[in-house]
Amino acid sequence: MPGMPDLAPLLTPDRHELVELVRALHSQASPWVPSGLGNHLHWGPQPQIESSVLSLRRHNQVLEHATGDFTVTVEAGMALSELQAVLAERGQWLPIDPPLAGPSSIGGVVARGVSGPLRHKAMGLKDQVIGISLLRSDGTTAHAGGQVVKNVAGYDLMRLLTGSWGSLALITQLTLRTQPLPNHRLCFAVKGSLPSLQQLRQDLLLHSPLALERLEWKHQAGEISLWLSLVSLNPEGLQQQQEQLKVSLAPELNLQPLDWEPSPTFVEQELWLLRIGVEPDRADDLLGLAAIKPWTLQLGAASGLGLATGQAASHQVAELRQHCESLEGYLTVLQAPQGQDIQAWGNAPARPVIEAVKRQFDPLQQLSRGRLPGVAPVQAVRA
Repeated sequence: MPGMPDLAPLLTPDRHELVELVRALHSQASPWVPSGLGNHLHWGPQPQIESSVLSLRRHNQVLEHATGDFTVTVEAGMALSELQAVLAERGQWLPIDPPLAGPSSIGGVVARGVSGPLRHKAMGLKDQVIGISLLRSDGTTAHAGGQVVKNVAGYDLMRLLTGSWGSLALITQLTLRTQPLPNHRLCFAVKGSLPSLQQLRQDLLLHSPLALERLEWKHQAGEISLWLSLVSLNPEGLQQQQEQLKVSLAPELNLQPLDWEPSPTFVEQELWLLRIGVEPDRADDLLGLAAIKPWTLQLGAASGLGLATGQAASHQVAELRQHCESLEGYLTVLQAPQGQDIQAWGNAPARPVIEAVKRQFDPLQQLSRGRLPGVAPVQAVRA
């Protein structure tokens, strides 16, 4: 298992063993790390070496696919790729394209809470989870939300658990919104001067009737461009959108077709993987910095959220983090190359609240010790 820390005992209970195993760990106050397929345990702060890894790889079934309601209920250990294949048989999909180091369970994707370019239209993972089942560190089960989109009564555990990195509870089941598979798609890169691209971004966000599936800034090899994709139910509608896009372009802008299909981005282990967020209107300030030169960067044009990959030294990551924070944003280290180390994240202004929630969910501090988002870990990220 590529992401498995050294010396971490691996526990793979079946459905009948799970609750009793968690209760036994609680009675011994033993630390443990929730896991799906185990390929991303090297991401973020490293779990304490004495922690057991509790994997849900045997919990991998679709429980209900309500095609008419566009929802699916699935066990958290099911691989995202397998779930997408099941949905595709009914002409549906989950519009999520997270960065990955290898195959990932749907529960792991939600626990990390990292989205890709499809966030522009489909919004973030928190907005796609409408029901959740979880197991607390003492073996208590809990449920929130429902199996239809309109049934979202109760405390919003979905948003609380999404992006929690397994620090609050073990996600066991999820109900998610599905979407019809797009019939037709066109993707483009728009290149030109940064001021002209900024004006195009503003026009597309505020005045354009185009059905944009994706709109993001792209920095690669020193070049800045806008990447976008159009979708339609029929080829005629797609052709009409393409013509509207061409008309909206300033003469100095160049429209180039892209061969792109939405799918997870697999990141090699020798690369840094950074999660970046800035105020959307400050993205041009970030793009104009010399500090982004080593990085391949994609940044949502509407959200200001994105990812950066590349080969660099730790001090270059620290420099980029300082720039992001000066723009009222943040930088989280998801993956560090071997031999490099730096804090995955720092202390959030809401740290006291975050720690209070942690104490309510996990009084013995068993779950994912040192991996509480918003609380600076004692150890840096180390490959």
